[in-house]
Amino acid sequence: MDFVSIRIITDDVARLVGFYERATGVSADWSTEDFAELRTAGATLAIASTRTVALFAPGSARPADNNTVIIEFLVDDVDGIHRNLAGFVDDFVNEPTTMPWGNRALLFRDPDGNLVNFFTPVTAAAVERLAR
Repeated sequence: MDFVSIRIITDDVARLVGFYERATGVSADWSTEDFAELRTAGATLAIASTRTVALFAPGSARPADNNTVIIEFLVDDVDGIHRNLAGFVDDFVNEPTTMPWGNRALLFRDPDGNLVNFFTPVTAAAVERLAR
């Protein structure tokens, strides 16, 4: 089994896709006005309209209601990205911080309130753990 994507349900696909394109530098591939994907080497971030929920199971997902998942991206330079996102991101949860497990992390919220973590391994143990 391979983990390939996470999907965010939103009331405003264009707004959220635009946010992630700007934040990550990855261009989205649009399938319909209700569905787009940002593909990276490791996984895909899918963004879908609330209209798509009924195709799976009506009422099974609600937009802007996530309080448990953090969407994480491995980046080369957390501090540089923080400088680039200043003035664009409205809600930084923390400034770049080196975590006890060896990653330098930047936590912020997307326009729907989902937590996003950009991180860079900065200790030898964190770099080794990522290489596995």
